[in-house]
Amino acid sequence: MRPSLSKLAARGLIGGIIAGSLTALAFGGVAGAQGIGAFNTNQPVSFDADRIELQDRQNRVVLSGDVVITQGDLRLTAARTTISYQDAGELTIQRLDATGGVVVTRGNERARGDSGIYDFNRSVIILSGGVAINRGGDQLDGGRLVIDLNSGLSSVDGASARSSGEGASGRVSGTFAVPESD
Repeated sequence: MRPSLSKLAARGLIGGIIAGSLTALAFGGVAGAQGIGAFNTNQPVSFDADRIELQDRQNRVVLSGDVVITQGDLRLTAARTTISYQDAGELTIQRLDATGGVVVTRGNERARGDSGIYDFNRSVIILSGGVAINRGGDQLDGGRLVIDLNSGLSSVDGASARSSGEGASGRVSGTFAVPESD
């Protein structure tokens, strides 16, 4: 028996809210690789997109079209976000995939990549494809940023680095501002 339309709509809304919460938590960790302090993940979460689609048979929710997810002062934007979940009477998020110019900002810090993945089962966040992390006047560029939420270890490598143009070396590079002396 197929669930009713109202049940599907409720699942979609709940899935989107849960996904937004977990996205903020996940990408708060991404920003943490650059030194963001503690973040209160209990703050209300808001999301906005041109379209939300519940793919109930595939156990996923798709937000598309100028996706914006905010929690407190943390903001994630992407063209499309897919949330995979299990439904055993209660929704449990398994994985979040964001694509299309993924940008995470908090205060003066910004992380950007072509795509982002948060694997909830492994507690790992990956931002890949032309990764750039900015904090004030400092910048770090690479191909992939990996954050292990269990160990707290973050790393940037040249894998998946830009294939042409500036930064095409497949290596990690950066620029750090030096404070002016008195």
